[in-house]
Amino acid sequence: MSTVLIVVALIVAFVIIVAVVLYTGPGRGSGHSALKRRFGPEYDRVLALHDGDSKAAGHELKARVERHGRLRPEPLPDAKREQYVARWAALQERFVDSPQEAVAQAGQLVARLAQERGYSEGTRYDDQFDALSVHHAHQIDGYRRVHHAASEKGRGASTEELREAMVGAHQLFERLILAHPGDGGDRTTRGTGRNRNFSLRPKGSGV
Repeated sequence: MSTVLIVVALIVAFVIIVAVVLYTGPGRGSGHSALKRRFGPEYDRVLALHDGDSKAAGHELKARVERHGRLRPEPLPDAKREQYVARWAALQERFVDSPQEAVAQAGQLVARLAQERGYSEGTRYDDQFDALSVHHAHQIDGYRRVHHAASEKGRGASTEELREAMVGAHQLFERLILAHPGDGGDRTTRGTGRNRNFSLRPKGSGV
């Protein structure tokens, strides 16, 4: 092969490599697609917070995964699990007469449960939220909504808005109750052993 042909072949190969890098580089390709699949609505929320900057949104979410991705839930004894389920059932009944108070206490209950499972202290809301969003991204919005409803800004929420917040928080509560040590991502072990005896569905109150 002549020297000219070798040089041409090298140039063509170089152009192909550059094209591949540009196509799959930062802000494109499987990296952001994987984050979007993993975080779902949370990805869209973070993207909006960064004014549509997918690179900045990806950087924030990747940082969360690096900080909290290896976290595995701490064991929850059966007696504790029963106590939490009983407390939630009581809050559902309280919602009928005092929806605002019930929603506020629901947020506190989920915060304590999350802390007991190893997701940072409930008083460190931002850090706890980030950790939960890595492992339960599709259920985290309800937790955020009950915190908002319990705040001064949420005081004007309607009963229906409070009910929806309570239902959303219950989804995360259920995940935290049933998750086993070693579960990762959004996976949850459902209905095994004594867990089948726990009714986590709303009762009577419409919640």
